[in-house]
Amino acid sequence: MEVDKVSFYPLLLDILTDISEAHFVTFDLELSGVPTKQVRSGKDTGKPSLQERYLENKHAAERYQILQIGLTCVQQDIENKKYILKPYNFELSPIIAESRLDIERIFSFQSGAAEFLLETGFNLAVPFERGVPYLSRDETQEAREKHLRRQDRSVIADIQIKPTETESLAFLQRIHDEINAWKNSRAFDALDYVNISAVCLEDLKEDDNIPELSRFEKRLVHQLVRAEYPELISIGKRSCVQVIPLDQEREKSVAEGRMRDNEKRIARQKGFRWIIEALRGSDITGIDLRECARDMVTGEAIFADMDTYKAQFHRAANLMRGNPRILVGHNCFLDLVYIFRTFLGDLPDTVEEFQELLHHYWPTIIDTKYMSTHNCGDISPVSALDQIAHQLSAQELPIIEVDPEHKKYNTAESLHEAGYDSFLTAQIAVRLSSKLEQDGSYVDINASTPSTNGTLVNGELTPTMSSLQLTDDTIDFEVSDLQPLDEAPFVPSIEGEKWKRRGDPSLGPQDPNDPFATDPRDRKHRHRDPEANRKGRVFEGGMPGWGSDFWRIYGNRLRVFGCEEAICVLDGSDAIVDDGEDGGVGL
Repeated sequence: MEVDKVSFYPLLLDILTDISEAHFVTFDLELSGVPTKQVRSGKDTGKPSLQERYLENKHAAERYQILQIGLTCVQQDIENKKYILKPYNFELSPIIAESRLDIERIFSFQSGAAEFLLETGFNLAVPFERGVPYLSRDETQEAREKHLRRQDRSVIADIQIKPTETESLAFLQRIHDEINAWKNSRAFDALDYVNISAVCLEDLKEDDNIPELSRFEKRLVHQLVRAEYPELISIGKRSCVQVIPLDQEREKSVAEGRMRDNEKRIARQKGFRWIIEALRGSDITGIDLRECARDMVTGEAIFADMDTYKAQFHRAANLMRGNPRILVGHNCFLDLVYIFRTFLGDLPDTVEEFQELLHHYWPTIIDTKYMSTHNCGDISPVSALDQIAHQLSAQELPIIEVDPEHKKYNTAESLHEAGYDSFLTAQIAVRLSSKLEQDGSYVDINASTPSTNGTLVNGELTPTMSSLQLTDDTIDFEVSDLQPLDEAPFVPSIEGEKWKRRGDPSLGPQDPNDPFATDPRDRKHRHRDPEANRKGRVFEGGMPGWGSDFWRIYGNRLRVFGCEEAICVLDGSDAIVDDGEDGGVGL
């Protein structure tokens, strides 16, 4: 389903509902630029470290922009033993639409990235014309701080008038005279204000138009009243400045009203960040539901039953609060760096800090590229998104259906459209995890059995590599010049091995403080069927349950080909923990 700036708020309640009910959510990004190849010389001719790769990604995320975000909410229908996919494609605008927030955003495009996007049919004008707005946490804080500074008159710098500036001095003297005359006359009791205009009103003829004050003249009026008349206050109007007696209660009420207006502007500009906060399990009660009561085509306000809106919103918000969603991406290390920088805050200097913070925000992240290349050896196998999806497409079980309201990708491929790529990622996550679990395709990392060094094609081991893997000589676009592979069993690891169960010493000791080891009902958030989850599946033939040993191997491991470590591990624990109905588990 396409979502732009007009349809975003009308669809927001349904999007939040889908996220709250999702078993997991897949994501994908399209970017205005990616990390460039680093020239290495001298002794530094080998692969970079994970820290070096992270810094390259960090630098890119600080320069370039997310133009498109794809999300697919995957619901697990336990009763009918199937998975229902709801893909969304969001255009993201780099423009700050709420100009009164006084926020400037600087962004750039990389020529190679722009060329790639154009070749795939991406319309670079769409994010600017129809993109959903957003506001990062840092920008939100900046908008609030700037608002407070604008309201604090004491921090406004005074204009210094020189003795030679006779016109300005004469203007200030006239202001003095008019304010003093108003204060000292009977009109002070009758009128609540005096208007300071560009010229003395007594000098105007009957048919003359009153000229407007310039910005410079308005500043002089405000400055004079602030400095010499503490019992008065000045209010800027379109053509004049109005001076009125100071009323502390009224000023407090006005300040609170301005603060509310500023918060409304912030809330509107937040846009897509409401989705990020929902995925994080954060408080989203600041959403103005009246913005949702709009026509999704025209954006015009419509009549809506706000009680129904509130009921739907609160149900979704309660399911998500404190319960981060399980995120699934494909080759998503770079994407996660961009998401962090764009929505959550400044990126830390070290990859260890990044891993810790990311794991804090989303306790469970799954990389389908890592799943498909687990124990792949030292030759990177073919693992492009579309190729893996093609290999798994003939797999009949588990049943995967697309919600009728999200049928855009049913008949047409849209590779490198973020929504479509997230749609493929969802299919891979369901089919591959189910297949690996059922086949027992687990490799003992402590065993001496040699690892697979390629991909099985027609029964033969073929060392292959995608044409643009993230290596020392390339950038992180998942583009492949290779033709789709012939139908073949997808076996990224050794056949015949079985999953290790709890109690196997090579899995590490069980945390004695982990209530899941004794009574799953002690968890703050629980899966609807914790006993089935502990057994490894929620329904026969489906994905392994989030509490199974399967995800202790594949969860929170991001594939980072092209660096020495090749893997970014997000957690330091050794168990997945139940953390909510159909989602939000923690590793």
